[in-house]
Amino acid sequence: MTGAVEADERLARAALTRVIEPGDENGGRWLREHGARGLMDLLTSPDRSDDEALGDTGPRRISGLRARASAADPERDLSVVAGIGGRFVCPGDQEWPTQLDDLGTARPIGLWVRGRSDLRLWSLRSVAVVGARACTPYGARMAASIASGLAERGWVVTSGAAYGVDGAAHRGALASGGATVAVLACGVDVVYPPGHAELVRRIAEQGLVVGELAPGDHPTRSRFVLRNRVIAALTRGTVVVEAEYRSGSLVTARCAQRLGRFTMGVPGPATSGLSSGVHELLRGEGVLVTDAAEVTELVGDMGDLAPARRGPVLARDLLDPLAGRILDALPGRGALATRDIARETATTADEALGKLYELHSLGFVQRQGDGWQLTPRTTSADGTRRAVT
Repeated sequence: MTGAVEADERLARAALTRVIEPGDENGGRWLREHGARGLMDLLTSPDRSDDEALGDTGPRRISGLRARASAADPERDLSVVAGIGGRFVCPGDQEWPTQLDDLGTARPIGLWVRGRSDLRLWSLRSVAVVGARACTPYGARMAASIASGLAERGWVVTSGAAYGVDGAAHRGALASGGATVAVLACGVDVVYPPGHAELVRRIAEQGLVVGELAPGDHPTRSRFVLRNRVIAALTRGTVVVEAEYRSGSLVTARCAQRLGRFTMGVPGPATSGLSSGVHELLRGEGVLVTDAAEVTELVGDMGDLAPARRGPVLARDLLDPLAGRILDALPGRGALATRDIARETATTADEALGKLYELHSLGFVQRQGDGWQLTPRTTSADGTRRAVT
C-alpha cells in the first residue's frame, strides 16, 4: 500500500513523529524548507551552528528537539507497528490521503496505521461523527443510528474512539458491517481509553486505527485537541451530535469549516447544556441534520437526496375544496339545514346537497331530521372538532 517514497525519507519521517508534536506549524515549515532527512540531520548534527537554520527558535526548545531526535529509533518503531499488522504512511505514498495537504504546515508528518484497508480510498467517502464523552442516552442513540445509516449507504464513519458519542458512532458502523476509522491521540498500539480495548481491537480488524504519534506514545490534553484537525481533514463533513460550548467536538467542526468541509449538527433539547454547543453551531454555518439520509444529501453526490418529509395523509385531506368548506361549516354540536349550509359556503342548495350526500357516503356526516350534522366520531366528548382518520 506504500508508494515510491525512499527508505531513508520514510525513516526520517518516522523519526520526526517522535520529535515534533502534532500540528506544530514551525516544525511543518522546517520540514518544507529542509525536507525530512535534512531536518533530522540538522537536529542530530554535533555542530550547533546549524541551529541558525531553524530560525529564531529559542535554544532551550532546540535542545529539547535535539534530545528527542537523538533518542529516536525509527527502525524499532516501524518493526513494532509491523508486528501488530500496521504500517507507516507518509506523503508520496499511494495510500496517503491528499486532503490532509489542506492543513498546510499543520499537516501530519506521517500517519501510523493499523488495519488492512486503504486509508486514501476510505477517506474519499467518509464522514466524521463526533460529540460529547459524557453524552446522554439520546446522544448515544442518535450517533449510533446516524453511523449505522451511513455505513449501510457505503460511507466510512470516522471518529476519535473516545467514550460517549465517538464510541457509539464506531459501534453503530460496526453493527451494520460497515467501515469505520478511529483517529487516536496516542500511538496506535496504545489503547486509550482503556475501557475501549475491545472496541479498538474490533475497529483494527474491521476498519482502520490511525494516529500521528509513534508507537507507545500516550495522549495529552493538547494532543486530543490537535487530533481533531486530522478527523476534520480526512472527511467530507463533520456531524456533531452533542457538545457543550467548550467541547473539543466543536474544535473539529470549526476546523472543518476552515477547510471548506461541511459542518452539521443534531439538535437536542433547548434546556440541555450538552446540546448548547451544537445549537450555537447551527446558529452559524452548521446545517441541521437528524438522520443519515440528510447527511448524505449534503456530503454526497448529485442525486443523493433525502426522502421528502411530510405528516400522515388524512382522509379529509383528499376532499375537494367545496366539500371541505361544507364540512367546516357544520357545527361541533347540533344540525344545520341544507339552505343554511349553502349560505355559509356561498353555493347553491342543490350543489350543497350533492356534496352532503357525498360526505355522507364517506362517513363524514349524517342526516338529523331536516338537517345535517357531523357523525359522532368526528366530534370529541367536549364538543370540539377533531380530524377524521
